[in-house]
Amino acid sequence: MVEAFINRIATAVPSHDVHRFFHRYAASLLSGDPRRRALFLRMAERSGIEHRFSCFAPGDDPDGASLDREGTFRRGGFPGTGTRMEMYRTAAPVLGAAAVDGLLGADEARRVTHLIVTSCTGFSAPGLDLALIERCGLDPSVERTVVGFMGCYAAISGLKLARHIVRAEPAASVLVVNVEICTLHLKETADFEKLLSFCLWGDGAAAALVTAEPNGLRIDGFSALVAPEGAGMMTWDIRDDGFDMLLSGEVPAAIQHLVSTRGERLLGASRAHELGWWAVHPGGRSVLDAVARGFGLGADDLAASREVLRRFGNMSSATVMFVLDAMFDTVRHGGRGVAMAFGPGLVTEAMLFAGA
Repeated sequence: MVEAFINRIATAVPSHDVHRFFHRYAASLLSGDPRRRALFLRMAERSGIEHRFSCFAPGDDPDGASLDREGTFRRGGFPGTGTRMEMYRTAAPVLGAAAVDGLLGADEARRVTHLIVTSCTGFSAPGLDLALIERCGLDPSVERTVVGFMGCYAAISGLKLARHIVRAEPAASVLVVNVEICTLHLKETADFEKLLSFCLWGDGAAAALVTAEPNGLRIDGFSALVAPEGAGMMTWDIRDDGFDMLLSGEVPAAIQHLVSTRGERLLGASRAHELGWWAVHPGGRSVLDAVARGFGLGADDLAASREVLRRFGNMSSATVMFVLDAMFDTVRHGGRGVAMAFGPGLVTEAMLFAGA
């Protein structure tokens, strides 16, 4: 049986660090209730996040009339979904190409046979896949697949499809690209839970090359768990004022219950203590804490996930790839691990991997 390997990973973020700016903006929406504002700031500071990046330059003053330099996000007049999708059409190819350019040289790009793109933060047609072919110098006849609107676990789904392709076509060179422009969906609201949720999100992109060449991380298998009782705890809906994310405060407890009662199904024949590497999507500090408790992990097991959260926040589908990239050079020389991510459903997707 042909095996598939993640040969390399590259990542990219925009240049605008907006974390503190967005904190001050969100707090200003609660200025009429000093107690709630103080509580919000305390909880935001405990998020484990120090930096988040956006494709859109922030304005000069988070208390000012416009939140961005271009004046699109004006207080009392935030843009509708159509305007946001035009912004996505412009920004997503630039960010995605930055990740691909960090992964592939020009000659390698022309040898790519399959392109898989995952994104849940925007739609356009002709789409991101075609834009990346043009920008990155891929063969125009490359086979394309777009995985859309699956949420944070879409990167695992993309790698799963790449593995199927390589096992069916051993000469395939599969480029998997994850691009998310999460900050595009900033809301003007005094809803406490929505404000806390938005303080997690940043923009980011990742690119990975998957082939049958035995170099990098061997992909050993996939599994998934669905907790239908949590379907309403995490939702992602398209509204007139952009995409609307609901991330209930009940999610960490639901994830902990899921992995503590059924988590062994995600690990194949392995036990938690037998895996040396845990690439867990950092959906938030409390989510990582819940996974650690559910699997009985040690203090250092999720160090890479916590560091990615600290440096970049939650970038939806790209984030777990940032975690894999952080441990890639060490794991490739030996060891076994699991990557997992969560999304609406409530769904957990996992990938077992080992150093080549």
